Amino acid sequence: MRSTASRTPWLPTRRTKASPWPNSSRAPAGRALIGAPDLFILPDEGPMAMSNSPTARTRPARLGGFTSRKLAPYLFLAPFMLLFIAFIVAPLVYAFYMSLYRDTLVGGRQFAGAASYIKVADDAKFWGGVWNLVLFGIVQVPIMLALALLFAIVLDRGQVYAKGVFRLGFFLPYAVPSVIATIIWGYLYGPTFGPFTQMAKAFNLPPPDFLSPGAMIFSLANIVTWEYVGYNMVIYYAALKAIPSDLAEAARMDGASPWQFARLIQLPLLWPAILLTIIFSINGTLQLFNEPYLMRALASNTINSSYTPNLYAYSLATKNQQYGYAAAVSFVLGIVIAGASYIFTLIANRRRPEQ
Repeated sequence: MRSTASRTPWLPTRRTKASPWPNSSRAPAGRALIGAPDLFILPDEGPMAMSNSPTARTRPARLGGFTSRKLAPYLFLAPFMLLFIAFIVAPLVYAFYMSLYRDTLVGGRQFAGAASYIKVADDAKFWGGVWNLVLFGIVQVPIMLALALLFAIVLDRGQVYAKGVFRLGFFLPYAVPSVIATIIWGYLYGPTFGPFTQMAKAFNLPPPDFLSPGAMIFSLANIVTWEYVGYNMVIYYAALKAIPSDLAEAARMDGASPWQFARLIQLPLLWPAILLTIIFSINGTLQLFNEPYLMRALASNTINSSYTPNLYAYSLATKNQQYGYAAAVSFVLGIVIAGASYIFTLIANRRRPEQ
């Protein structure tokens, strides 16, 4: 084997004590970096050999590294996209396919086209369930968001002690599953064994009927409010913390009261968060299912199979085996939800408070 110096006469190899090859005749063939020990001897690259010009010293970027940098975002997104397609897109496509067919006792499954959607448009039970949820939203959403905003503003004040304890206490009901929360409140509403009934009997008072047709909407609204006040409060509280403290100091120096500061400064800056929670509340209200489904066991005369649109679709699919029509009901409900959210967003943006 030829020595390094013999192969590169223009760049002699510099021997150092750190070299692992004491015998220069056995050193690996290649070229030494300028001013570096033999540990950094580079292999011979033929036409790409290093020269003294700065341009030649720059090694070209590897194609593999460039490609991996381009593919990295897609590799990180791949697990989410696979799950999204498997559990969201594929069921929606299959449900839409089912909504175009109907099952009959004689002919089996037959193509119906848009007949199911036309039937939903004239279905009084479906629109009756939508109307029940509209009344429910009118009662429940303003109370829930007002309480959440009040608690967030109170916690944002510096005079409140143990903020973490109160914040956790308000948020804890949201961590309770809606099924468990409905069972708890169903026990409290019980007409025979509930604590409210027992207290009324102890004072010789008539027991309250929380499950009557006139009180059922308020009973369900109480359950949902208890569940989601803390969730909306956390959103408002985070938005309040994003408001610069200089505004509070300036308002205090100008003599503004806490009420004036909250009404004139905090509320306009909170408008994007308020709009977000209202849209979430509209979507959640029109999809109400767990609470009426479980309360139906206690008040079967009040809550029927079409009390809400989701409950109606569930009854059609599980009891009547009308899978195609149930899928059409679900898609029409999705259109109603999207339309209601869009209309509210359009109106809210036109009347948006001045910043």
